[in-house]
Amino acid sequence: MRIKMKKTGILGLIGLILVGFVAGCVSETPTQTVTQTQTTTSPAAVKVGSEGNTSIDTQVLKQYIDSIPAEQLTEEEKQGLLWMREEEKLARDVYLTLYEKWKLPIFQNIAKSEQTHMDSVKLLLEKYDLPDPVADEAVGKFSNPELQKLYNELVEKGSKSEIDALEVGAMIEELDIVDLQKWISKTDKQDIITVYENLMKGSRNHLRSFVSQLEKYGVTYEPQYLSKEEYEQIINSPMETGQSD
Repeated sequence: MRIKMKKTGILGLIGLILVGFVAGCVSETPTQTVTQTQTTTSPAAVKVGSEGNTSIDTQVLKQYIDSIPAEQLTEEEKQGLLWMREEEKLARDVYLTLYEKWKLPIFQNIAKSEQTHMDSVKLLLEKYDLPDPVADEAVGKFSNPELQKLYNELVEKGSKSEIDALEVGAMIEELDIVDLQKWISKTDKQDIITVYENLMKGSRNHLRSFVSQLEKYGVTYEPQYLSKEEYEQIINSPMETGQSD
């Protein structure tokens, strides 16, 4: 009897060790899966230049967009993509026009970045087979009458002086941020949200740059679209680089 009890005790101990080992292996699997998912959902697509001009690596972004299955879009999601495609063109065109007027490098540098913002939205238009409202790449031409009117008004204001031009730049970036926040709130598509978040990061950086330039002229910019609190939070934060989380 004593010999049998000892064998039973040893076998039981071995069984417990094996159970613990198997449980440990199983518990590690979900952690590994989560890590892989996090890696694929945060593309490092943002690049910041010396003027704070923030471009988007559209090749990296396209790989991420293509990795997500296309779903049916709502009318609001479609409207948002069409609007943002032309609004990013608005920024590019105003900056190109004001650069020709004042030759301030900030306008030329940020205009180049805005082209990558336009291209980023175009990736989504192509994925979801939506018509491109930017039928004409010519500067100052828009399909949307509201954006056409806004372009004309901003160029008129920005042509008055260098300070007015820089204030127009800050206003455009504020407007971009507000609109992107609105369109993000109206979608649950991760590819669309990621593109918008990259664009918004660029807009925050560009706003910081224009405000910094105005300070060199002794001008304190007052926000036109953002709340005072949100504006101050952005301006008092450093330039944003790296991944869009």
